[in-house]
Amino acid sequence: VNMLEPYKGRVFDPCCGSGGMFVQSEKFVESHQGLVDDISIYGQESNQTTWRLAKMNLAIRGINSEHVKWNSEGSFLNDAHKDLKADYIIANPPFNVSDWSGEQLVGDARWSLGTPPAGNANFAWLQHMIYHLSPTGRIGMVLANGSLSSQSGGEGDIRKNIIEADLVECIIAMPTQLFYTTQIPVSLWFLNKHKKQSGKTLFIDARNMGTMVSRKLRELNDADIQKIS
Repeated sequence: VNMLEPYKGRVFDPCCGSGGMFVQSEKFVESHQGLVDDISIYGQESNQTTWRLAKMNLAIRGINSEHVKWNSEGSFLNDAHKDLKADYIIANPPFNVSDWSGEQLVGDARWSLGTPPAGNANFAWLQHMIYHLSPTGRIGMVLANGSLSSQSGGEGDIRKNIIEADLVECIIAMPTQLFYTTQIPVSLWFLNKHKKQSGKTLFIDARNMGTMVSRKLRELNDADIQKIS
């Protein structure tokens, strides 16, 4: 959120969980004396309990959640925002999902940069988001590190096409142990349809940043986040 600076426009998270990205976006706007009403929130979640948490999370903060949708099929099989072109897409999709119904979606309009492998949804998420970007839109997303180098199932070709389309603005290598649910290190991908410096990609090595707050969990403090952004 600090890097994308979503001051105004449509903010979308196609796997929004309990709505954390939206809350951070609103906090960002407020902390910079912006108008919270200048951003509109769009989301989708396939777990109904988590979706209800998101609605509650937004309601207690007075954030309009009418465009935060639930259906059990999920973003790939039943896209709740088919016509949306978002200004900012901020997401932490589930990593390496192997049963995402890829075989039912061969030839889908979203796979303009290559058909994602049926055994891994990482590049399906990435292309789903690219498809929903406005002409000046930007994406900030979390991906498992494997996506940076994987060649299996045509993933290398999709990545090559994304790079040749000059969409990758920045890649940040993050440290391990940032999540309760997995120890693995991740990368942040920032994509931009309207890059300030065309033909260039910024790489940031943040693998040694952050502080262990418990035996299992590392946190980035405000200073770390400021330094990176």
